[in-house]
Amino acid sequence: MACRRKFGIPWPECNDGLSYDDVVRTSDSGLTLIEFYSTKYKSSAPLQGWLQRIKSGQITFDGRVVTDSNAVLRVGSKLVYHRLPWKEPDAPHMIEVLYEDDDMIALNKPSGLQVLPGGLFQQRTVLTQLQWKANLHKKPHPVPVHRLGRGTSGILLCAKTKLARVRLASYFADGTSHIEGKRDTNPEIGKIAKIYRGLASGIVENDQVTINQPIGVVKYPCVAKGLYVASESGKPALSVVSILERNVQENSTLVQVKIQSGRPHQIRIHLSFMGHPLLGDPLYDVGGKPKCLDCDSIDESFAEDGGYQRPTKAVPGDCGYNLHAHKLVLSHPLTNEIIEITAPLPSTLQTPEEAKEIASMEQTFQDV
Repeated sequence: MACRRKFGIPWPECNDGLSYDDVVRTSDSGLTLIEFYSTKYKSSAPLQGWLQRIKSGQITFDGRVVTDSNAVLRVGSKLVYHRLPWKEPDAPHMIEVLYEDDDMIALNKPSGLQVLPGGLFQQRTVLTQLQWKANLHKKPHPVPVHRLGRGTSGILLCAKTKLARVRLASYFADGTSHIEGKRDTNPEIGKIAKIYRGLASGIVENDQVTINQPIGVVKYPCVAKGLYVASESGKPALSVVSILERNVQENSTLVQVKIQSGRPHQIRIHLSFMGHPLLGDPLYDVGGKPKCLDCDSIDESFAEDGGYQRPTKAVPGDCGYNLHAHKLVLSHPLTNEIIEITAPLPSTLQTPEEAKEIASMEQTFQDV
């Protein structure tokens, strides 16, 4: 049922740190401790950083702290790297519930809050708040079935049961498969529609634009799995952009974007590919590529915890742009009832008519 309530627990000053477990395989037997970590986890820290972590006693070898970086590994040995607690960057903690029933819950994710743990955000995530909320009621926690970028606000759908999770995840996956041409392989195709609202830079001339530019991955500093960009050798992606308002004075265009596929950062990439990046996007430039084109080198200096310094160049999780998952229409995963969910628009993404209507409704509410 539709609802409007909020939940959230304030973040502690520091998180609890993390532990990373490994069991030495035959192929790694005979390596030294520093060889193992500096090669297998090169994206986590440079060589000198791993040496510091070993010397500071952050690694155990078969249950014992080891500070000798040249200790030789044996097959079956258990290694644990203990990452020290740290203060994560600021992030909102209050989350609005838009819809909830026995099978799923839809949240209004605020901009600046990451969905799942990753990078510097291991605790300050939507998933953590869902876990904490469930623990209070001693119930299993809902699980997000898709992602929104950290800087993107709006509807985030989460499953409360295993069956709902499987079916909802298939809705999102099958939309992408449909774009790839696998049109008759699954009856779930077409069971979800996603509509976003965004503020693009510049004045978009055509009232509607269809973008089918493929999206692929390129190497990029501080992004271990690579950066998603517009690429002819990438995977198919489809976005339909409709113009809602052109603001010549501010040199911006308010757009509605409907997507069927769901490639990472798809709307940011497609709008920039068409020459109108989201206003304030720190990463993507005209053409669907990163603004930083000379970022091939990685800074080998390391931070206090031994890891790489925080990147000076923009990364995908950086905020600053205006993108909102505004509407979601889907077939209920168990009942097949058509459910329409709407996340209230931020003021920056409202048309003048919408802003007047909202102001009028708020005034009426205050007068009652």
